[in-house]
Amino acid sequence: MAQEYKLKGVTSLSLKPGQKQEAEVEGVDAKVLLVGLQTAGKVEVQAVGARCTHYGAPLVKGVLTTTGHLTCPWHGACFSAKTGDVEDSPALDALPVFPLTERDGAFYITAEAATIKSSSRKPNFQCSVSSDSKDRVVVVGGGSGALGVVEGLREKGYRGHLTVISKEGYLPIDRPKLSKALITDAARLAWRDKSWFDSGSVEWVDGEVNGVDFSDRHVTTATGSKIPYTKLVLATGATPRTLPLQGFKELGNIFTLRTIHDTKKIVAAIGDKGKKIVIIGSSFIGMEIAIATGGDNSVTVVGMEKVPLERVLGEQVGAGIQKALEGKGIKFYMSAGVDKAEPSSSDASKVGAVFLKDGTKLDADLVILGVGVSPETTFLKDNKAVQLRQDGSLETDSHFAVAGLSDVYAIGDIASYPYQGPGGNGALVRIEHWNVAQNAGRAVASHIVDPSLTSQQFIPVFWSALGAQLRYSGNTAASGWDDVVLDGDVAASKFVAYYTKGETVVAVASQGRDPTVMQVSALLKLGKAPTKSQLQSGVDVFSIDVSA
Repeated sequence: MAQEYKLKGVTSLSLKPGQKQEAEVEGVDAKVLLVGLQTAGKVEVQAVGARCTHYGAPLVKGVLTTTGHLTCPWHGACFSAKTGDVEDSPALDALPVFPLTERDGAFYITAEAATIKSSSRKPNFQCSVSSDSKDRVVVVGGGSGALGVVEGLREKGYRGHLTVISKEGYLPIDRPKLSKALITDAARLAWRDKSWFDSGSVEWVDGEVNGVDFSDRHVTTATGSKIPYTKLVLATGATPRTLPLQGFKELGNIFTLRTIHDTKKIVAAIGDKGKKIVIIGSSFIGMEIAIATGGDNSVTVVGMEKVPLERVLGEQVGAGIQKALEGKGIKFYMSAGVDKAEPSSSDASKVGAVFLKDGTKLDADLVILGVGVSPETTFLKDNKAVQLRQDGSLETDSHFAVAGLSDVYAIGDIASYPYQGPGGNGALVRIEHWNVAQNAGRAVASHIVDPSLTSQQFIPVFWSALGAQLRYSGNTAASGWDDVVLDGDVAASKFVAYYTKGETVVAVASQGRDPTVMQVSALLKLGKAPTKSQLQSGVDVFSIDVSA
């Protein structure tokens, strides 16, 4: 039951717009966040949950604009400080907003103790399906993008039917934890349970879609079922690539990592640890797996680049990360090509060694491939109504509506969309990240509910566990970049790197410097990021106003 709680030590509220402070709640072992807002020319102070609903980051260390956009310092989740509603993923639950009153020189909030402690509230799904509705949104795929669509539609009052078709065998999960922590329990990874989907009147279909009739507006499953739609959202994700080399197709204990099923196989193969693990691929998946399996195993990374992560982070940052991980016992063979895999002498059905093109032999009890993914659009390959791009993706507009099709959207790893971030100029880009898929899903939901809305481009944010947590915002695939302004020591996992094209900052990455990336991300979105010359002169990015 809600009751009144005194805020400890708060005797006045003098916060200016954009300012924030934590306050302890008497009688409850928790805090709330007080935020200064500007509404219709007036300044007001509001009390909201103090921790991000994604991973619990302290929002007092985040970024707050004067108009009330509150961004988490860790992973870019954004909330409205006025309503508590989610504005950007990866947060799913909203923030609670607490009525604030003053009496006898003290300040009080009215709330339930459990809500204060949880610092979260579930989305408002008070929009029962209309009994006479003929609208049906069908989502193909059960990952992060699908979850963004479902949450966004029901939050915004969509009252039509809603069906999700997924072949994964489990509900939407926190997929980044697969490569970062090798978790195998779907219940620990699931963001929502079945009862939650039921409460939102979401029909969940376990099955695989093998065709779409865009004229008759229905999808067909592998079991022969036909499911009609009025709006279709394709969110099928990607399939890990394999190596078409000797030994890699026929030998056991060679794995890719995309699903919980893959993780279970890898964990079983590692067993009691002490294994020799060869990881092929030095981008984010490969590096995260190397760290997750290191320590009790002998881990070797093979990469074609000069240094790990060179394509995204550049040679200087990649070299620093490599040095830091070599200090943790991980071995690297860079600028290396793979020749073949050979069987184990003790079990000819399983891998025993990987040979590089220069003749180097790497003994291996198991091999994990992190050599990229391909858009999972094979079910559309022979469909004459759709034109796939060369990489197998679908071209969309800024609302993620598929070019040339009516009422069809594509999101996540299968979507090439016009990037309007700094330096992008509308170039088509395909971004493979869980968080981008979820934000795209929310954008689609907004467009379905109100097609007149102007597309609100989000600046991509992603993160990676690389010994220390790496934060990244922006995108260089669309814009390109020609220089890096580096501040700090990469090998010590305490730096910020600004990626520039000419004088324009197009992306930023950091370790150990929160919330710099989120501050710069807000500046990128507002078009207020400093220039390359200003950064080289030592400008403080936190001195730049993030007022919207």
